[in-house]
Amino acid sequence: MRVGLIQMQSNDDLAGNLAAAEALVGEAASAGATFIALPEMFAYLRREGLPLDACAQPLDGEIVGALRNWARSHGCWLLGGSFPEKATDGRVFNCSVLLSPEGALHAVYRKMHLFDVDLEAQGGQCYRESRSIAPGDDEPVVAHTPFGGIGLSICYDLRFPELYRHQSAAGANFLAVPSAFAPQTGRDHWAVLLRARAIENQCFVVAPAQWGWHGEGRSSHGRSMLVDPWGVVLAMAPDRPCALVADCDLEQQRRIRHALPALRHRRL
Repeated sequence: MRVGLIQMQSNDDLAGNLAAAEALVGEAASAGATFIALPEMFAYLRREGLPLDACAQPLDGEIVGALRNWARSHGCWLLGGSFPEKATDGRVFNCSVLLSPEGALHAVYRKMHLFDVDLEAQGGQCYRESRSIAPGDDEPVVAHTPFGGIGLSICYDLRFPELYRHQSAAGANFLAVPSAFAPQTGRDHWAVLLRARAIENQCFVVAPAQWGWHGEGRSSHGRSMLVDPWGVVLAMAPDRPCALVADCDLEQQRRIRHALPALRHRRL
């Protein structure tokens, strides 16, 4: 099957981001992609200092409504990387949704690991996601589709291999990692971690990302990637907003899992 990854340079202009996403989704669909994935916070990526709840929406809001329309119009499975969903404690959830080709809401995942880190020594800044983002439930999500299971995660989740091990055991063929990786960590860790998660779990890793400057005090590493179950990079985005597509051979995945049955050899 053919998978599409969308790399964006989102900001705090909701209408502009939705228009850019719509065009890139259309480009991937025109190239034959039947599963298309958008990056983290594709519709609204704030500058540092702006409130994240300025664009918080419910699951029946404008952002998910747009995703429903795009999935229906292109007849594709569509991952809405993430958007700020209204929570009940004054914060928001970092929420990822999967839409079916009929535009139905097929799965919902709320980011469980929050990016509370200090990168000042690496030339970055201090991040405290937990101030404005509420963690989701501690229950991993695997969305089952006609072409296989999709394990849902977001950005910082990538550093927690036990999440993906749980998902592969629950039937995941694909691991989705929509992200806005910081440049300081992305240059050394992004590709290494994506390939490791693919090899460990013998899954395709679908990692659409944000790229470039998003406004004062905010930038992302980019380099969206699609990795196969052997750890081979099937596609990697250049340093600009774009849509890229690549074919995923599910029969090859079955052969790899049969020849090197590491998932069955685990001792927990």
